Amino acid sequence: MSGPLASLKVIEFSGLGPAPLAGQLLADLGAEVITIDRKAVPLDLADVNRRGKRSVVLDLKSETGRRAVQALIARSDILIEGFRPGVMERLGLGPTDCPETLIYARMTGWGQVGPWSQTAGHDINYLALTGALHAMGAADAPPVPPMNLVADYGGGTMFLLFGILSAVIERSMSGKGQVVDAAMVDGVPAMMGLIHTMLAKGQWSHQRASNWLDGGAPFYRCYTCADGRFISVGALEPQFYAILLEKLGLNTDLLASQNDQSTWATRTAEFAKLFAGQTRDHWAAVFENSDACVAPVLTFAEAPKHPHMAARHSFLDINGVVQSAPAPRFDRSTPDLPKPPTAIGADTADVMREVGLAPAENDALTQSAP
Repeated sequence: MSGPLASLKVIEFSGLGPAPLAGQLLADLGAEVITIDRKAVPLDLADVNRRGKRSVVLDLKSETGRRAVQALIARSDILIEGFRPGVMERLGLGPTDCPETLIYARMTGWGQVGPWSQTAGHDINYLALTGALHAMGAADAPPVPPMNLVADYGGGTMFLLFGILSAVIERSMSGKGQVVDAAMVDGVPAMMGLIHTMLAKGQWSHQRASNWLDGGAPFYRCYTCADGRFISVGALEPQFYAILLEKLGLNTDLLASQNDQSTWATRTAEFAKLFAGQTRDHWAAVFENSDACVAPVLTFAEAPKHPHMAARHSFLDINGVVQSAPAPRFDRSTPDLPKPPTAIGADTADVMREVGLAPAENDALTQSAP
């Protein structure tokens, strides 16, 4: 393995959403990641979150299965789990059952403690409780969830990784691991420093689509073009707004009223009429290589083919599955290209041999795997 995290060994208890993405991103950067699964499943090359990982199937309710997973944990630096609080403890695999040097990373929506910690939820619910969801969408309609990118992956995965790597650094000084309690309802507010600043200064309204960054400003929103496709405009700074006005053929005297909210409705209608007069790709060509902060809104199929994305090789095609390249990039410890997923449970026998499980026990595990 190569990459900046090649020294790390990770055990991931399989689940959905933010924890598997965290394991994938660690594997992308060179970490050895082994998932603990409950049931063997045929190969699925489209399961991008499993790329670069190995999979073992273990019955955690059996003595042999628990002994096997304890052997895996003993050789690992990091454990990732995304169950409800208390599940791992009931399996006899809680933090106090593990080596003192282990970094025990727990991923939940509501956190390990609190009145809602034992209830189910999804990205939209976690986002709702932070106040962020209320700010998203049209003024005259219910809030619109931003897929599951903000709470699950922004406030969840990224803060889980931040916690894990912080604990790795601290362990290099103390020699001890610790529990990382990553909760989406904590991570989302942690990303809202700018919004909290504007709220404190009276510069942000609770009314949706009436602010600088929520589609209320004519210079920070999307417009429909003649072909029904869309163009994104993000000309926040006055010098960039001046270029936007110039390339739209408008009088740059309008620059003086950029942040006068009483003009926003008129300006939005004016911009909308102009953008509706030509196709998306026409406008993309008009603004190409300018600082107007204008970009075409691409579909998932179009994104990999854009000249900039293609030049950076931001997307990969692995066995016919289009997916992201590893990120971020490093000038020295460059990771290998990601390996495609293996079938769930396919690595059980090999991994068990590596941890020194007795042949009879190893055979029992592989024979019991569905």
